[in-house]
Amino acid sequence: MLDQKTSKFFHGKNCVVTGGTGMIGREIAITLVEAGANVRVISLDKIKVHEKIDHVYGDLTDFNFCKEQTKDMDCVFHVAGIKGSVKVTIEKPASFFVPLLMFNTNVLEASRLNKVPKLVYTSSIGAYSSNEVFVESEEDDQGPPMDMFPGWAKRMAEMQVKAYQIQYGLTDYSIVRPCNVYGPGDNFDPENAMVIPSLMSRIRSGEDPMVIWGDGSAVRDFAFSRDVAEGTIQALHYGTGGRYLNLGSGTAVTIRELVETLSSFLDFDYRFDVEKSSGFPRRLMDISLARKMIHYNPSTSLEQGLKETWAWFLENKDEHLFKKNYFKE
Repeated sequence: MLDQKTSKFFHGKNCVVTGGTGMIGREIAITLVEAGANVRVISLDKIKVHEKIDHVYGDLTDFNFCKEQTKDMDCVFHVAGIKGSVKVTIEKPASFFVPLLMFNTNVLEASRLNKVPKLVYTSSIGAYSSNEVFVESEEDDQGPPMDMFPGWAKRMAEMQVKAYQIQYGLTDYSIVRPCNVYGPGDNFDPENAMVIPSLMSRIRSGEDPMVIWGDGSAVRDFAFSRDVAEGTIQALHYGTGGRYLNLGSGTAVTIRELVETLSSFLDFDYRFDVEKSSGFPRRLMDISLARKMIHYNPSTSLEQGLKETWAWFLENKDEHLFKKNYFKE
């Protein structure tokens, strides 16, 4: 839940949310509407998330379109991105890299030209160099991003925000780096889904037993979409000083714990294939700076978040068919 000061700030504000039909974007848009804001969502998905939201179907690779949509806006939430599995990241890097560069350059520059007072850009944990614990740094030399092509695209947008801060003094342009986010509105397309939606899709399909690579010891940071959305809103309100802040769950979870939590309320059989790789052993986000600077306070437990996500999935299992798929030729 937003703190009272933040909620009051957005009452009557004109806000645009790019990628507002996605997992984080829809939660931002709905939360803003509930705070009394006038909200416009821009997306290429054929989906409407709320009756009080102005849904605009449009392509952010068109710079003139971006200028038109950011005109007279008080706040821009640039959340639009492209999400896919490790497999499609490796096989189709251009499908990530090129549109992301165009989205980011266009939305940020259009917002600057239209003198938008406040903006927040949603980057990614993939912009970090590989590590076990991710802590914010103000150093420019961070090493190559662990998600090579999408990571560089995210880094370039972060540099664009920094360039605006240096040249134009735009200190109210902020950046957040979320971790592994899941929740209602996630991509459940079995061809390119991430860990949690992939597991849920396999459970629903009746895979018996469900075979999971590795021994389940790998540790990850899974944050619920509503918590990350609230953190993103508070980042725009309080500001990050042009730097990026981590948005994670604050909790370490092994893949085995994740599967066991799912099995606590869903009936399925599973086994771990220890002959397969478990992946990188440990990836966690330090969120202490976000707690201090923007009062970020993720409050959704893993079990609660998974239950909400599963319930949404059962009601909207075919929504991915109405989403723009950048990996189809």
